[in-house]
Amino acid sequence: MPLVNTKDMLKKAYEGNYAIGAFNVNNMEIVQGITKACKELNSPAILQVSAGARKYANHTYLTKLVEAAVIETPVPLALHLDHGDSFELCKSCIDGGFTSVMIDGSHLDYEDNIALAKKVAEYAHPRGVEVEAELGRLAGIEDDVNVSLDKASYTDPAQVEDFVERTGVDSLAIAIGTSHGAYKFKPGQKPQLRFDILKEVEKRLPGFPIVLHGASSVIPEFVEMINANGGQMPDAIGIPEEMLREAAKMAVCKINIDSDLRLAMTGTIRKYLNENPSHFDPRQYLSPAREAIYKIVSHKISTVLGSANKA
Repeated sequence: MPLVNTKDMLKKAYEGNYAIGAFNVNNMEIVQGITKACKELNSPAILQVSAGARKYANHTYLTKLVEAAVIETPVPLALHLDHGDSFELCKSCIDGGFTSVMIDGSHLDYEDNIALAKKVAEYAHPRGVEVEAELGRLAGIEDDVNVSLDKASYTDPAQVEDFVERTGVDSLAIAIGTSHGAYKFKPGQKPQLRFDILKEVEKRLPGFPIVLHGASSVIPEFVEMINANGGQMPDAIGIPEEMLREAAKMAVCKINIDSDLRLAMTGTIRKYLNENPSHFDPRQYLSPAREAIYKIVSHKISTVLGSANKA
């Protein structure tokens, strides 16, 4: 099965009250762990590449890894650019085989955000590529995205119809309380998503796919594993999975998951090397890390996303 774009994938998710997992990929083991889970659970997925991952691993290496995954994995897979910050970057990914791109103009003023998203959509659509944009700003740090709390803002539901109509984008990332990175909330602060905003957006954009960024749950098992093996990650608090599942039953059709993958991989490698200090073969410590990716993605598909057997 060749790579697919996200149009039918997200439409089915909306109608079926589940969400597609958008998992960030950086290397072979991450790709293999994700797609093993998707294959076993018969789940579609979006493999997404950030600008930072593209700089690290190179566009060609990443696309060839995904091409290999498509050959080995008989479920719908899309290749998506996460947080493209310029028309030029989106164009390069579109021309280079990506089937979906995100243009993130959330740091711009409203009119400039519209103009940029419209430009990308006008280039992408004739080439069969879907476009995601962002309205509102998430706090937190992830690769090149760095937004302080005082610069973050919730999505204004009153703007969403105008934004989608004028840009022609295919999905919309909104800010309702999620944030990038592992440190989403202060100690003692209760995690809470603004479901009132989500409901109002859904009312104004019936049937339109909504995206949640910064939606890792920061599973304590892996934070504790890192800390027990020389790490320092105090007070890392993520989004409760029951909130994400509730969002997936509403208009949210795509949920981005990155930090949980990083924590699972890093925690497993730290534990392995701590227990086996004389080992130096990367295959020895990357194999259990790959298995940890597989387990966390399997858990997300089954418990949070609801996308098992939806391929």
